[in-house]
Amino acid sequence: MTATAAPLDLLLLPTWLVPVEPAGVVLKAHGLGIRDGRIAFIGPRETALKLATKETRELPGMLLSPGLVNAHGHAAMSLFRGLADDLPLMTWLEKHIWPAEAKWVDEAFVRDGTDLAIAEQLKGGITCFSDMYFFPKVASDCVHNSGMRAQIAIPILDFPIPGAASADEAIRQGIELFGDLKHHPRIRITFGPHAPYTVCDENLEKIRMIAEELDASIHMHVHETAFEVQQAVEQTGERPLARLGRLGLLGPRFQAVHMTQISEDDLALLVESNTSVIHCPESNLKLASGFCPVERLWQAGINVAIGTDGAASNNDLDLLGETRTAAMLAKAVAGSATALDAHRALRMATLNGARAMGLESEIGSLEVGKAADIVALDLSGLAQQPIYDPVSQLIYATGRDCVKHLWVAGKQLLDDRRLTRMNEQELVASAIEWGRRISGRNE
Repeated sequence: MTATAAPLDLLLLPTWLVPVEPAGVVLKAHGLGIRDGRIAFIGPRETALKLATKETRELPGMLLSPGLVNAHGHAAMSLFRGLADDLPLMTWLEKHIWPAEAKWVDEAFVRDGTDLAIAEQLKGGITCFSDMYFFPKVASDCVHNSGMRAQIAIPILDFPIPGAASADEAIRQGIELFGDLKHHPRIRITFGPHAPYTVCDENLEKIRMIAEELDASIHMHVHETAFEVQQAVEQTGERPLARLGRLGLLGPRFQAVHMTQISEDDLALLVESNTSVIHCPESNLKLASGFCPVERLWQAGINVAIGTDGAASNNDLDLLGETRTAAMLAKAVAGSATALDAHRALRMATLNGARAMGLESEIGSLEVGKAADIVALDLSGLAQQPIYDPVSQLIYATGRDCVKHLWVAGKQLLDDRRLTRMNEQELVASAIEWGRRISGRNE
């Protein structure tokens, strides 16, 4: 892999470089060069040192990886973190979260909550995230200003939500935002019907037609709990995934979030339609929603990505920790210690997330020509020694506090754990103030 004569903007020289594609590869004594926001060179250190470059960064003891891709979340819900813990999903939603949202969620809430989530994710090695929450234009402004990359899913429900009085209004807003941002280099707009039990057939068919016309993705909670599936079967005689298949929503642009309940028929539908599944293990564990059978899906050839879900139900946006949980849980669910090995787990948190969002040609692996969305993790600490396989140490022995540097499209957004574009103290103060208001401590 060679670079042209033009000088590199930045040359990174880590101890290990894990490209993710090709699979299972760890490169030692290699360098990575960035030019105009893209990866322009990957090759041996000796060759790299001969190249003209404006800046060289030695990264001893560090592993260079594609930036992590958080394929499902509700960013602004960071401001509800810990508000209603240890409750079942529907009690949590109907008695606590939905009333809190009705009272508190406005543009200011979404702006401050999204900024808080972006900062937490950057510090955890995440370069791209999917967000499904109210006032999506406000969230997209936050992403634009932060320098991060995101998929913004327009929330659509059959009843009024903050920022949209009806499903038709939400869809109209989505079409408008899609048009406004279709050429944005870091933001992709998708449509986010909330769940099969909150969106009727008529609205789902509208969404399908519009998504097809715009070549947009659809992002939706599906089969999150056994109760959801059982209730649908009792009421209609049809499983929710089968209904979505009948309505024509499933396909390579469809992102099915959670999928803890999967029958043989469901599996066949997912395979046949080439639908992606977004696995959110910690939220599913905390709400006792069930277990997505990741290894079974993987062996069937289904693209499985990983998401944190919102901080109100997780309670963090730690994708590295989420991936470790996913790897452990996959082994327990499959009854096999070989299920979801460390290299595949990292792929799930990077390239598979990019593929689910239709961004696999742009991000998700370290390849010449792709956007320079990169994270450097420090494996030189006590807890990572000794290192036999750096990817195993990354997944099983490394926390997000080891994230040292991060770049999105070649721009450094985290430098030695310091956010370069956001003020951490101001974000903390804002979150504390929201907590005071929401808890009623100053009312």
